[in-house]
Amino acid sequence: MRCISHARQSVAMLVALQLLGALTTADPRTRADEPQVIPWPAPPGEELCERYQLKVNDTPVPVHFCRVSAVPFNQVWPGYQRPLDQTEPAGFALWDMVGPVRVEIESQPPVQSVVVRPAALGIQPVVDRNRIAFSLQQPGPVVVEVNGPHQALHLFASPPEQNVPAADAPGVRYFGPGVHRPGRMELRSNETIYLAGGAVVHGSIYAHGARNIRVAGRGVLDVSTFERNQGGGAIRLSDCTDVTIEGLVLRDPDVWCCSLFGCQRVTISQLKLVGLWRYNADGIDVCNSQDVLVTDCFVRAFDDALVIKGLKARRNTFDERPVRNVQFRRCVVWCDWGRAMEIGAETCAPEIAEVTFADCDIVRTTHIAMDIQHGDRALIRDIRFQRIRVEIDDQNPAPRMQQQRDEKYPANALEEYCPTLLEIVIRKNPYSQDEARGSVRDILFQDIAVLSRLEPASAFQGFDAEHTVENVTIRNLRFNDRLVRSAAEAHLTIGSHVQDVNVVTDPTDG
Repeated sequence: MRCISHARQSVAMLVALQLLGALTTADPRTRADEPQVIPWPAPPGEELCERYQLKVNDTPVPVHFCRVSAVPFNQVWPGYQRPLDQTEPAGFALWDMVGPVRVEIESQPPVQSVVVRPAALGIQPVVDRNRIAFSLQQPGPVVVEVNGPHQALHLFASPPEQNVPAADAPGVRYFGPGVHRPGRMELRSNETIYLAGGAVVHGSIYAHGARNIRVAGRGVLDVSTFERNQGGGAIRLSDCTDVTIEGLVLRDPDVWCCSLFGCQRVTISQLKLVGLWRYNADGIDVCNSQDVLVTDCFVRAFDDALVIKGLKARRNTFDERPVRNVQFRRCVVWCDWGRAMEIGAETCAPEIAEVTFADCDIVRTTHIAMDIQHGDRALIRDIRFQRIRVEIDDQNPAPRMQQQRDEKYPANALEEYCPTLLEIVIRKNPYSQDEARGSVRDILFQDIAVLSRLEPASAFQGFDAEHTVENVTIRNLRFNDRLVRSAAEAHLTIGSHVQDVNVVTDPTDG
């Protein structure tokens, strides 16, 4: 479905900004009593999607265009860009809100089926011919799939902004409503880059050795103008400390979208990553960094989505630094090719420890939902996957590697492929940089809920007698409403050099 260029009237933009001012200055009791919606207008020149028309509380909200992967077909650094015939258009919309709101969507194609994800929200849309309606009780990302998963609509409802800087504040690079083309931007110590609602900024952001920095706003940071490996992703930070990244939509990165290398004390919140279709388009990568919190984000990645790595680079390497105290909380993930939540495959670090993935929804995944792919020397310990909800369709296209440039993904709509649920493996892989292998210790998978007719398999495998997987607990794993009580019921394969694997249920569970 084609998308069109759409110019918003300046008066609509002014009204939206006036509403924002009223919302941020209103009495909190009034805001709680009266649901309000702040739509962010699309600037002239921004490409919009004609497939959907959207209203929230009867307020029109523009639907932006993005490109996403259509098939799970991948190549590893082939030296050229992914062909567009492996992709498809999709849409996203963003607004701020207080209180429950009513969402109304008009679909150009006739509506045959609708699914709103995450399923844990329990949203049951009402369909009247080509109109879809449902209530959204609180801010948070949802995905609306009309007639299947293709050309989905991604909805990004956020709470009202806090700490909005003045446009002329010292140390602030401020992008107001409109289209901007600054290119690659360096962020220095004690600086802020702010993208206001209604801003579309074609560029990318990087920093090295910076302290006390912030990237924030309600705008869109678009990396589409960069050729492969020229923009450095949307946001790339190395050796930075005391960092805040919040609120933005990151669209169409040339490589990994948001990445940290050797950083400390970082908070990432309310980011929305969409339009990741290119080769190696990871979501959020935390590499050799400590004290990192990633919370309330949406990540739709082509390659791996929420990732922990230890890297040994040719220069500016941080592989002497551990990964420690990293938390991913309340995130929604759609992974089109790789692994939704991963540690690895590169694990060059003294240790990777105290990592938590909690209260997250994996609405779609293709290869593996949760894994530790250990290819280097680190001791990996104290890893927690807790309260993770995984949704798997009855029919899923299997991930494949493309062998030749003109090869096409085989069309097989009836394929009953099921992604892997859990994996732990120690082995040398194509990305390994260390000669030594490491070990894995003290891993917890707790309250993992799988919503699927198909029951996914899992597998654990050590390396040798000195490099083992030890003390893994799977507690309260559920396939739909059924509590899993054994490795066999979990479809878990326990390989060699694996010790002390326990599948348990709490006494209070049925």
